[in-house]
Amino acid sequence: MDTLDPHDRSERMKRIRGKNTRPEMVVRSLVHRMGYRFRLHRRDLPGCPDLVFPGRKKVIFVHGCFWHRHPDDACKLARLPKSRLDFWLPKLEGNRERDVLRQKQLADLNWGVMVVWECQIGDLEMLRKNVREFLES
Repeated sequence: MDTLDPHDRSERMKRIRGKNTRPEMVVRSLVHRMGYRFRLHRRDLPGCPDLVFPGRKKVIFVHGCFWHRHPDDACKLARLPKSRLDFWLPKLEGNRERDVLRQKQLADLNWGVMVVWECQIGDLEMLRKNVREFLES
């Protein structure tokens, strides 16, 4: 059972953004400070990647651990809700399946794909190292 009435739940869900989220802004700022230039949300590519490096044919997706079902067991942000599992499980698993399909489609088009998970933005040095390795390979 939901702890919020339908109006309050609707108001809360309206605040959830798909673009320009805090984790995405952190990654964008880090990558820009590293000296890389990129395009945002190219709609002509499968999945509309968050950061696109056209000259390198590489993309970075910034995924929220909850919404995209981070498969790391140590991630505390990827927990399932306690209520309405009949609604949430298919929705979240559908998100994960769609992500896998989009990444395969990009790979088939010879684009390199990196996924940055929301929980990974806590360690900016490791993230910087991983992004540099990805973009320079």
